[in-house]
Amino acid sequence: MRNTPTDPVPLAQALIRCPSVTPADAGALGVMEQALTALGFTCHRLTFGETPNLYARRGTGGPHFCYAGHTDVVPTGPAEAWTDGPFDAVVRDGVLYGRGACDMKGGIAAFVAGLTDYLAANPNPPGSISLLITGDEEGPARDGTVKVLDWMAARGEIPDMALVGEPTSRAALGDLVKVGRRGSMTAWITLFGTQGHSAYPQRADNPIHRLVRVLHRLTAAPIDQGSQFFEATTLQVTGFDVGNPANNVIPGEARAMLNIRFNDLHTSASLTEHLHAALRREDARYEMRVDCSGESFLTRPGPFVDALKRAVLRATGQEPALDTGGGTSDARFIARFCPVAELGAVGSTMHKANEAAPVAELRDLAALYRMVLEEAFA
Repeated sequence: MRNTPTDPVPLAQALIRCPSVTPADAGALGVMEQALTALGFTCHRLTFGETPNLYARRGTGGPHFCYAGHTDVVPTGPAEAWTDGPFDAVVRDGVLYGRGACDMKGGIAAFVAGLTDYLAANPNPPGSISLLITGDEEGPARDGTVKVLDWMAARGEIPDMALVGEPTSRAALGDLVKVGRRGSMTAWITLFGTQGHSAYPQRADNPIHRLVRVLHRLTAAPIDQGSQFFEATTLQVTGFDVGNPANNVIPGEARAMLNIRFNDLHTSASLTEHLHAALRREDARYEMRVDCSGESFLTRPGPFVDALKRAVLRATGQEPALDTGGGTSDARFIARFCPVAELGAVGSTMHKANEAAPVAELRDLAALYRMVLEEAFA
């Protein structure tokens, strides 16, 4: 075993210097393939639609541990907002700067560094390790992780456990392990009335009044009070439009857009019916389109979550909180196949100008990931 830990910073810099703004790859997956091939992984470059992905595995037996992440990044925004070039990967005063340093090229580099040290000490681990790296997590998320999982399932390569390396720590490294996520769905509603002159409302049917009543009905009281592992479901009106330029015309239709973040007490189907019920009470003609980007999911405490907790306790001296807050991630796709959790860096600068990761935190994260592997295969 080497005397000094592997430094994740050079790999993180190499990845950041690839301007892989969704959906571009810009060489990022090639950097990953080179690093993993050197560690004895068999790599598969998988393109679905226009999305590049990488699946790499070492070993064939069980248990099978998978690390999932993404090399695509969000746009940089105005260049003048950055002190250095967003893809220069500058280290200054102990901090690595660049788009993806936090979300999540730094995390991927930390896992590869921790993996390198784990394999140096355990050249024949009791099982297999894989990495699922996608290029569209920040994009539509249609041709990335979800398609690679289908490819893996067809080959009989679904893992026994999966760790997503999103920057989920809140204030200090390892203070949170995300064991679930709320579901997310959007509804677009059009409610129809009868157009008419505003001076003669009795000859018209104002759809605005009806839709306002529907929205009040949906927002006047909470949908639920939360569950054991989740906060309360939220419904937010995110758009309202009539498209009427005339102040003396009652329009013929009114439109609203809603976003619901829901816990494990509901499904998108049950909440769709909840919306229909509120609309039917108006006894008016309407149309509604619903899109669910992910159902809620939960990995309950058990061997995998316990292994993560032990690793964090060893690495930080503190036991992590188990959390299900925040938005969605690719973990929602993996949850359909195996236990999945999320553990990564502090996410305070993700998607911001001058996105950054302290070098010491990246090195600590690498050590934490090495301990995760030790505990997962213990």
